[in-house]
Amino acid sequence: MQLFSNILIDGIVYGMVLFIISVGLSVTMGLMRFINLAHGAFAMAGGYVAAWLVREEGYPFLAALVLAVLAAVVLAALLETFVFRFLYKRTELEQVLFTIGFTFAAIALANLLAGPYIQLIPLPEWLDGSMSLGDRTLPTQRVFVILMGLVVVLLLWLIIAKTRFGIWLRASVDNAPMSSSLGINIRLVQCATFAFGAGLAALGGALGAELMPLEPYYPLKYLVLMLVVVSVGGLGSVSGTLIAALVLGVIDTAGRYLASDFGTFFFYVAMILLLAWRPEGILRRH
Repeated sequence: MQLFSNILIDGIVYGMVLFIISVGLSVTMGLMRFINLAHGAFAMAGGYVAAWLVREEGYPFLAALVLAVLAAVVLAALLETFVFRFLYKRTELEQVLFTIGFTFAAIALANLLAGPYIQLIPLPEWLDGSMSLGDRTLPTQRVFVILMGLVVVLLLWLIIAKTRFGIWLRASVDNAPMSSSLGINIRLVQCATFAFGAGLAALGGALGAELMPLEPYYPLKYLVLMLVVVSVGGLGSVSGTLIAALVLGVIDTAGRYLASDFGTFFFYVAMILLLAWRPEGILRRH
């Protein structure tokens, strides 16, 4: 029972990290129809900025987290405005080639600026301890990650389903010419959506540094995991991405606990079975 509890809790934490990082990619690919294989670079950038602010500049953890997300949002907005927006009408192959090339450029830049070392983010005292939940004692950091994941789920639901911007986004995707004729600023919607997705990636990169270590090859090393979560969940579906991330996170964690020699074997077996059952994803947006 203790082993099952550990697998479930660690799997949920891992799944929440995967969700926070991947959901921005799901929105970009599913709603904007843009294949952005450079998404992991923004997660790495957020983690690197948070690590630098906490270690070198002495910023409090939460302040560093907020500033890292803002830095990723600003960087993504600038890149979208001057670079990525010209790819929206290009072919899928051209989008893949450019964004994977951008990923390698980000790897080289991270290696140049910070070296080939793992970037650690020291935790504050209030996150470094443990807390009691009934008959279980859990690391506070893991509880914090789960809570942040739930906040992101609620925030996305409110933005997409309950705000004017969410209406603009869905309208722009479904019929851009008509939306533009009704006065919706398509370019603003595209830029804001891209930047918001990058900010979520940065948040996940910083929060998940313990489970997914930050190093120069981070955006390439975890790219497949992000794509698997998005594919299994369904392009453009926030709830589908959440379900896929949690299911795959628990399965991968169980595999590492019970059969560590197999590595991520069970993760990919689960992916194959889920996609065979639902080729378009668990909850693909129509």
